[in-house]
Amino acid sequence: MYKELDPMLLSQLRLAIMSYLMVVREAEFNALREETAASAGNLSAQISKLQEAGYIVVEKTYKNNYPLTLCKLTPRGIEAFEAFYVDLKTYFNQDQV
Repeated sequence: MYKELDPMLLSQLRLAIMSYLMVVREAEFNALREETAASAGNLSAQISKLQEAGYIVVEKTYKNNYPLTLCKLTPRGIEAFEAFYVDLKTYFNQDQV
């Protein structure tokens, strides 16, 4: 039986953001923009959705007198991503379920 997948992670860009953060745990906005090839506006909107869901925290600070936005995974985000991965695998292993 197929498991229901987390709708928050079904967005290609949100999944890309979370996948990258699972590897690096935190990233600057510009690094995420480069990794995902997303526009700044779209990336910002998807980061806001992940933040509202409690999957990431966003820290706004300064680096060399320039604004810096850092995105970090939360324990809830890690748990959601890992569950999503496990649930997604059931779609490929139906004969083993």
